[in-house]
Amino acid sequence: MFGAKSTKPQNRIDSLIGAGTRIEGNVIFSGGLRIDGEVKGDVTAAAGQPSTVVVSEQARVEGAVRVTHMVVNGTIEGPVHVSEFLELQPKSRVMGDIHYKSLEIHLGAVVEGRLVHGEAAGEGKAVELKLAKGN
Repeated sequence: MFGAKSTKPQNRIDSLIGAGTRIEGNVIFSGGLRIDGEVKGDVTAAAGQPSTVVVSEQARVEGAVRVTHMVVNGTIEGPVHVSEFLELQPKSRVMGDIHYKSLEIHLGAVVEGRLVHGEAAGEGKAVELKLAKGN
């Protein structure tokens, strides 16, 4: 509310990686990106701007993802850094650590990695718990 800097999700899709398309290399974008095909490389949003990535059910990403907002219903192999909101839909499968600020997980979503919460996704810290010995 006061002093909190929240960015709104991108409501439109500016770029599309269509079904049947395979990109080998890093993708750097601004605005909204929908992935229906395959990306073998990192997917990164331009710094300082709100961004949204939608990974559809048939899509696959092999690499790190770094964005503001994200909706996943496909497969991601690699770490995910989302500075605002992440939604994992029922058919999503993420194999890698997820760094997030706000998270929604639907029944059926699979995460093979750590969930790391932080005020900004890059600042998340894993928590270590130790049991005290009773005397």
